[in-house]
Formats: sequence, C-alpha cells, structure tokens
Amino acid sequence: MSQPVLHNTAFATVTPRLSVLIPFYKESPLALLRALKSRTPEALEIILVDDGSAMPEITAEVSAFIDQSPLACELITCAQNEGRARGRNRLTTAARGDYFLFLDSDMLPDDASFLDRWLAEADGRSTVVFGGFSLIQAPETKAFAIHKAMAGQSDCLSAAERSQFPEKYVFTSNLLVRRDVFTAEGFDPAFTGWGWEDTEWGMRVAARYGVGHIDNTATHMGLDTPQTLARKYEQSVGNFARVIAKHPHVVSQYPSYKVAKLLKKLPFTGALRPVIKMAGLTPLLPVQLRAFALRLYRAALYAQVV
Repeated sequence: MSQPVLHNTAFATVTPRLSVLIPFYKESPLALLRALKSRTPEALEIILVDDGSAMPEITAEVSAFIDQSPLACELITCAQNEGRARGRNRLTTAARGDYFLFLDSDMLPDDASFLDRWLAEADGRSTVVFGGFSLIQAPETKAFAIHKAMAGQSDCLSAAERSQFPEKYVFTSNLLVRRDVFTAEGFDPAFTGWGWEDTEWGMRVAARYGVGHIDNTATHMGLDTPQTLARKYEQSVGNFARVIAKHPHVVSQYPSYKVAKLLKKLPFTGALRPVIKMAGLTPLLPVQLRAFALRLYRAALYAQVV
C-alpha cells in the first residue's frame, strides 16, 4: 500500500549529494529540523518518515515546516508502525543523494557547522562514518538523571575511543553511509522492537567496508526514565539473541555478553532479576547505584539467551 508523500518547492529544484534521513514515531522532529542548516542548501535534502504515529498535530507542524524550509524536504507518512529497521530501509529508497545521513529525531546538532562537516566528509568519499553522541544540550532533569549518567559513561565517547571497537559504536542516531554500501548491506528487517539492529548492521559493514569515526556530535535529547529503560531492555532480548547467532565471535568480546555469561552460571539469576530491577527503579537509592543496577538487569536478561 502506498504512503502519503508531501514535499516542498525546493525538493524539485536540487540534485542533492547528501540525503538526511529522519524517522520519527509519536515524537515531533521539529526541534531537529529547525537546527539543520547549511551554507550550501542545494547540496542537501531531508527525507522524513512518520512510522505510523497517527497524530495529526505532529503531521501539521512538520508539514508547515516543510512548506517554508529552504532545504529540500519530503515527508512520507506510514499508516502503521513498521519498526526501526524497515522504517530506515524505506527512507533510503526515497533518498536521491550519493550519501545518507541517518539522524534520530531526538538528536540536536551541537554546532552550526554540523551538516557542512558531514558534506565535507561525503566529499572525501568515506564509506561509513559515525559522528558521535553528546549530552551537551541535554536538560538537567531528575527524571532522566539515571539515563544521563549511563549514557555519559558508555555512549559519549570521543572518536579515538570509539575507534578501538569501530563496529560496536555504529548507531543510526548520527551516521553517514555511502549509497552503494547501504545498497549492498541494508538493515535486517527481522529485528523487531528495540535495540541492536544498527549494531548488527555495523558488524556486517565493518567486516566488508570498514567503519570510521569523527567528532561531529549531536546531543541525545530523548533521554528515558528508568522505567522506560527497563522496558526497552526487556524488549531487546530477542534482538540480542539474533546478534549472537549471526556474529558470535564479535559479540563474545563485549562486556554485556561476558557479564551475561557469568550470570548464566549462577543458580539464582532468574530469582534475582526482579530484585535487581527494583533496585534500578528505587528513587531513594543513589544515582550511580541505580545506573549500575539497570546495567546489571540488562545483563541478567541477556543471560537467558547467551
């Protein structure tokens, strides 16, 4: 079934080198759209897919932005949610550029040269490059303090640090991909729910093309509450099992896998799992202890499939 498509006047007038691809679901990408600027707008297009939000107010504000934007823009609206992997694959089929820049809708570029820096990277004929996370613009909100502490420790790494395990730090939140690379290696649509579809893709691509890392960060504004994190970890168990089956030698080097293997050997891990989760969700405990408990809860969940 075809999806409704909206594009602006600029869309018909440019031949883009870089296609900025933004999926969203029940959260408006408007803040990100307003932050995307370039000295050479004719070199860019923005393709958005609303993955079944069914929220007319979001459609209306995104449509209004597209109408007045100097950047070429297109909005594809799906009637039903298709999931993270299929949604991103759909974006690439609409894109016209030689390069794709995958951006999550809850990201916010950390400086005004963000897109121009990515254009320069595309001109250098890179294959796959990740620009990095930051928390520079993230709000100091008590509800998200646990996620902020966890992300600051494990996700907000420099390009030099990420390059030590290049395939591990491949996230579609801020990722440049050359068109022919993605044509050869798309996201696996068998991944459902939350987590690991981009990391698994990175494992395949790193082995075949290599993965580069630069410092061109965007802030992850969409931090989660501890309850949401726990729910996402629960949803990701099947995806983690799929990654193990496809890339056992790579995954076995990851700390999450090693801890899960250790927990699997303990006789009472299943009984302790809800206790560990409760510790992560208990507001009276210190932030760092709760963050540790949630990481341990994730490993305890993964112990079921290692």
